[in-house]
Amino acid sequence: MSVLIKNGRIVTAVDDYHADIYIENETITVIGEKLEMDADTVLDASGKLVIPGGIDPHTHLDMPFGGAVSADDFETGTRAAAHGGTTTLVDFAIQTKGHSTIEALDTWHAKAEGKTAIDYGFHMIITDMEDTRLHEMRQLADDGVTSYKLFMAYPGVLYVDDGTIYRTMRKAGEDGTVICMHAENGIVIDEIVKEALAKGNTAPKYHSLTRPTRMEAEGVHRAISIAEVAGVPVYIVHLSSSDALEQVVLARDRGVHVFAETCPQYLFLDYSYYEKKGFEGAKYVMTPALREKWNQEELWRGLKMGDLQTIATDHCPFCFKEQKVLGKDDFSKIPNGAPGVENRMSMVYNGGVVAGRISINKFVELTSTAAAKTFGMFPKKGTIAIGTDADIVIFDPNRKETISVNNACTHHMNVDYNTYEGFEVTGFTETVLSRGKVVIENCEYKGTKGDGKFIKRSTYSGH
Repeated sequence: MSVLIKNGRIVTAVDDYHADIYIENETITVIGEKLEMDADTVLDASGKLVIPGGIDPHTHLDMPFGGAVSADDFETGTRAAAHGGTTTLVDFAIQTKGHSTIEALDTWHAKAEGKTAIDYGFHMIITDMEDTRLHEMRQLADDGVTSYKLFMAYPGVLYVDDGTIYRTMRKAGEDGTVICMHAENGIVIDEIVKEALAKGNTAPKYHSLTRPTRMEAEGVHRAISIAEVAGVPVYIVHLSSSDALEQVVLARDRGVHVFAETCPQYLFLDYSYYEKKGFEGAKYVMTPALREKWNQEELWRGLKMGDLQTIATDHCPFCFKEQKVLGKDDFSKIPNGAPGVENRMSMVYNGGVVAGRISINKFVELTSTAAAKTFGMFPKKGTIAIGTDADIVIFDPNRKETISVNNACTHHMNVDYNTYEGFEVTGFTETVLSRGKVVIENCEYKGTKGDGKFIKRSTYSGH
């Protein structure tokens, strides 16, 4: 199959120019002005942006948590991602305590294989790591899983102690791989939760009120300190507050290899959503929790100045009517997570580029290129150049849409609400190519189940 994209404005993290793109055998083979070449498919991108497909390095599809399983599996979740302009995601395989991480990887391969609409990779969540199993990390890296996630939160479930963190970090550093860290002091938070419940404070808003930003900042500080001693690059996931960002800035100024992502929910939503009537606030129960609104501009500043490198979604949807209700009488039992994989590109373009907070090149960097570099996929993914995978989005910078669970163009996620219900955005994905194949066109899915391939990622390049 060959594709010719005509008359587009090509934007990458560093480029901005008008040209045509010729695609053959899943890769970009020619870029030039006014190309006259025969192609099976010709797409006119006049007046549109032609950008690298989005990369979301933080999703949880078909994930068991808190007595429920996230509502999107690898079929529905990747299809929704594609609709929004994301062409690669990195999901999380979860090691069961006391069991092999290799076994966990096999389990997640079985969940995803033959189902995905777009390409995908895995991080490995490590829940314990004895010396006798450290050798598995080298095998994972050889199998293309070159990043691991550790939790300082959720004692008794995903939490690992500092000794395990150090041990795992040391091995990751030796192997040239990356540690992703959920940084919150879960031990202290659990004590605060216990106090709240003892006082009869059970409403959704107490999810936020029992998770202070200082406990996120403390976790970030500790994660960075251990990583610095262990000699490994550390990537702080879903950073939500100014307090936590301050710790990242201090460390980066000191020359530490620390990177951090934030998510659209922390840039556009705030604590007031927990004060909605009745049980509505449960829709926004996620970890870390939504913060006071003033944190948002601090996060945007971090993105602009390069102290936050990536915008991911932490897409982990639970249906409001069937799953969130598990915590109707106890906020600590509400499954943590919210949908977002489909709306990231438009939300960030609208709130970033249209609002004048970031440049159009920075938009591409934050939603695609930085993740490709950090997680061993660049330059095959994350840019537009000769020889790269033809993961391309034709993006209409002027198209307006109102995000809603009832809008057939903005909601394909398998969940009964939308986190950004009622937000009007300017800038919308029109056509999506995954390795040269048109998978989305004018809100319609044109692909077939299983189009996506597993991406074996390379080790950390030290960018």
